[in-house]
Amino acid sequence: MEIREFVEVLDREGRSLASAAEKAGVDADVATCPGWQVRDLVRHTGMVHRWATAFVAEGHTSYHPDGGLPDLDHDALLTWFRDGHRRLVDTLAGASPDVACWSFLPAPSPLAFWARRQAHETTVHRVDAESALGGEPGVVPPDFAADGIDELLLGFHGRDRSRVRTEEPRVLRVRATDRPDAVWTVRLSSAPPLGRRGGDAHADSTGEPESMDCELAGSAEQLYLALWNRAPFPDVTGDTSLAALWREKSAISWS
Repeated sequence: MEIREFVEVLDREGRSLASAAEKAGVDADVATCPGWQVRDLVRHTGMVHRWATAFVAEGHTSYHPDGGLPDLDHDALLTWFRDGHRRLVDTLAGASPDVACWSFLPAPSPLAFWARRQAHETTVHRVDAESALGGEPGVVPPDFAADGIDELLLGFHGRDRSRVRTEEPRVLRVRATDRPDAVWTVRLSSAPPLGRRGGDAHADSTGEPESMDCELAGSAEQLYLALWNRAPFPDVTGDTSLAALWREKSAISWS
């Protein structure tokens, strides 16, 4: 996906998040984030938006701390969120393609990283906001969902910080049933996970059959939400303990 497309997703998803939060009310519980109310979700996401904006707008080339959570509530909190979201969208849309700033996952450029990361950050939290309303969340398009699975499996969980590890080597496969090219193989061990995408779902790089211990299958959208621990896994075959391990250890923490 192009930077422009990520910014368009960010714009749409942020507005949808604010609308759902307003309808639910800041006191409503967020079903997908136990222990959080809508105010917590809005404060967190708004803080992240301002944090991301600062890197691109101010050109910080090393880590820069966030500005903390606001002491705001109700209408004032939603206005604050919308203002920060708008500034992030405008900053990313207007930035030079070669802007130099800090980022923390592999990407073609810092701007590409921040546009992609904030599009996914906001989409996941839009789903959270909608969970406070009950019912089914809005659609996550398959191409965007597949990109988010890439970011999660190959980016976040390719880092030393990933806690998804096993004492004995195991192989986890993730397969999107609505995208024939969307198959991921993640090798688990006591080291950080080693993931790859592409090729035959049932063959390694030499063309020989590649064994797996567990496969998670479903539409790209279902897998996106499940891997972000916002929905159950649609279909699990093989060793279900690896699906349980993912649930227990895969959460991405802010600190």
